[in-house]
Amino acid sequence: MHEEPALRSWWMPFTHNRHFKAHPRLIERGDGAYYTLADGRRVFDGLSGLWCCPLGHSPATVVEAIRKQAGTLDFSPTFQMGHPGAFRVASSIAKLAGRPDDRVFFTNSGSEAVDTALKIAVAYHRARGEATRTRIIGRERAYHGVGMGGISVGGIPANRKMFAPLMIPGVDHLPHTFDPSKMGYSRGQPEWGAHLADELERLVALHDASNIAAVIVEPMQGSTGVIVPPKGYLARLREICSKHGILLIFDEVITGFGRLGTPFAADFFDVRPDMITFAKAVNNAAVPLGGVLVNESIYDAFMSGPPHLIEFFHGYTYSGHPLAIAAAEATLEQLAPNGDASRGWIGKAAALAPVLEDTIHSLRGEPLVTDIRNLGLAAAIDVTPLPGQAGLQAFKVFEQALDRGLYLRFTGETLALAPPFIATPDEIRTAVETLRQSLRAAASH
Repeated sequence: MHEEPALRSWWMPFTHNRHFKAHPRLIERGDGAYYTLADGRRVFDGLSGLWCCPLGHSPATVVEAIRKQAGTLDFSPTFQMGHPGAFRVASSIAKLAGRPDDRVFFTNSGSEAVDTALKIAVAYHRARGEATRTRIIGRERAYHGVGMGGISVGGIPANRKMFAPLMIPGVDHLPHTFDPSKMGYSRGQPEWGAHLADELERLVALHDASNIAAVIVEPMQGSTGVIVPPKGYLARLREICSKHGILLIFDEVITGFGRLGTPFAADFFDVRPDMITFAKAVNNAAVPLGGVLVNESIYDAFMSGPPHLIEFFHGYTYSGHPLAIAAAEATLEQLAPNGDASRGWIGKAAALAPVLEDTIHSLRGEPLVTDIRNLGLAAAIDVTPLPGQAGLQAFKVFEQALDRGLYLRFTGETLALAPPFIATPDEIRTAVETLRQSLRAAASH
């Protein structure tokens, strides 16, 4: 196998390494809503990086905040020590979520946030004297990162099949909520499917509530292809969890900080989970940062024993890293000035959502398109697969789009668009027109 020497050493994540290294696509810089590739092409960033750069690339306020912080305090230990910025940002996140009494546990990624939330859930029940509550319920097609807990509760087969011996025991899965025969070409939330939440009652009957610690779901399933929850579905999950004393965890690594036009998806759906995991947009992805918003009553359950002893034996060297925190503080002020989402870029994302909805659904009837769906500033189309070559059709459309100046996401037979909040309506319309031409070109080859 021939590889360019300069490309040999990096084993790239979630990448077809052999194909990439034969046909490299290298990004040299990012500026606003655009990338510039090594060959000089300017490409519209139709996925906000990887769902994580709502302010576009290299926003001046975030860059300056990181630069200033690096010259003041580059690293601070957070075991038995702390730095002021982390406390300020934790408070800002809790207030933005409308949960000012919540506590925030900082991690470095969404994967770490999920594994942290699972550990908190099991330990919480143990602290309350219900140590039999160890089972976690995830959902089919779910993506909860790549930690061992995350792939165990996740439901994407390719992410799980090679690691079965390592996955945590005591996990079950709800069915996913996507049935194109019932909800094809939905605009926003589908009308059909709320009853699928009642599958949780079946799992409770099977395992008994006394053995179940938590249910974890993405409010909107992003990585598997923008699967939008049916109306009433999440509220019903909340009702069942409350009835049986089961914690409800929302994985908002993608939806947190404005992707649906509200601070969190919990606000959009008006459902209050016990914990929320976050990462990505919290600091415009400038420096890795994630975390878990934790209900105060859960936190309080740990606060027992001698006060000089550690209550929760968990954490990371880089939890609340000063540079990541500085980037978060600058980002949050742009997204929601003084905590007011309606006056910041979150409010502007809400205003852009109808533009994306109208334009993406104009692709109905184009070659290869089999379904279209959207919610907030996120949309997806499914394409007709090539016989016996799973995923190749979407990849062909991806390459056609990149050649025409549009970067988007492909996974399986799905193509996703999630433009940055700073995009203009015309840029979104142009991106969809580029996708239209890319579909036509892929179909003709």
